[in-house]
Amino acid sequence: MQRKIKVAEINEVLSTDRPFDSIIDVRSPSEFAEDHLPGSINLPVLTDRERSEVGTLYQQVDPFVARKRGAVLTSLNIAKHLEVFIKKSKDWRPLVYCWRGGQRSTSMALVMHEIGWPVTLLRGGYKAYRKKIQNDLNQMILDTEFIVITGPTGCGKTDLLAEIARGGQQVLDLEALACHRGSILGAEPKQSQPSQKLFETRLYDALSNVDQTKPVFIESESAKIGDIHLPKQLFQSLLDARAIGLDCERSKRAQYSVERYSHLTEVPENTESLVKQLEFRHGTRQINEWLRLIAEKQWIALAESLLEHHYDPAYKHSQKRFQVEQLLELDSPGHLKDDAVHLFVSKRS
Repeated sequence: MQRKIKVAEINEVLSTDRPFDSIIDVRSPSEFAEDHLPGSINLPVLTDRERSEVGTLYQQVDPFVARKRGAVLTSLNIAKHLEVFIKKSKDWRPLVYCWRGGQRSTSMALVMHEIGWPVTLLRGGYKAYRKKIQNDLNQMILDTEFIVITGPTGCGKTDLLAEIARGGQQVLDLEALACHRGSILGAEPKQSQPSQKLFETRLYDALSNVDQTKPVFIESESAKIGDIHLPKQLFQSLLDARAIGLDCERSKRAQYSVERYSHLTEVPENTESLVKQLEFRHGTRQINEWLRLIAEKQWIALAESLLEHHYDPAYKHSQKRFQVEQLLELDSPGHLKDDAVHLFVSKRS
């Protein structure tokens, strides 16, 4: 009796002891770019153009003609992809998935199965994974104890998270997950933000690796990071969590900001464009003053002025939302004194 291709449920795939050596997403590149299972690689059985071609044939010509063309293209692509795995041993264990666990993943899995690899299909495909994230993410957030690091712009909160992590504490860096530093000036150079779905996948994956018996340090954020919306439950959890408030002299924060945002000084015309986007909040006189400082490359003066007139007032307003239990004055941005974090954690009842 011929051995059948194994089928896995999404919970098996996401378990820490999942028995797969590779996770293969056979959807088109654009589908993969929008979102995919953590750790998966993209080996499309149909490219975006090919998928469009087959879909057009199906709708405008004849489903049978479309299936024949699709079979040709799929076979050619699978043959090329097999070269990637030609040196894999017979006990290599791949998991294959597509949008709904249908023809695309079955086509790839069938060839692997006939070769002799113990291949597994994901039941329900990516759609089952997306549904699980939507169902489980809020509860994961509720089950996590957060400690919020809050403070005015330029305190080096992201660097502090890294320092806290080196000290053995758990951290969640939302800005790293979102590829954005927050605010209009926060876009990362030469990096685009992930889709909303991919951000949620990264968040889900990060929380899956959290020890929920211990707190997680996280930076205070607004409801959006660039174009990414925080899940409503996560934003509410930040407002409800215990918080450590930071402060540092404005001049030191200005110097730090210029160093950390050096890409803005390297392309002044881009910085001008970003500053002009602040017109919704500031008058023409203030915008022109900032543009003058950019034209004269007075970066420290620009940073101090932006902090004084834009960022610090916004922080003072938002600070009221957080449950600050301890205030720390920093000698320099990005560096904590002594064992302040450890002492704060030890206060947990």
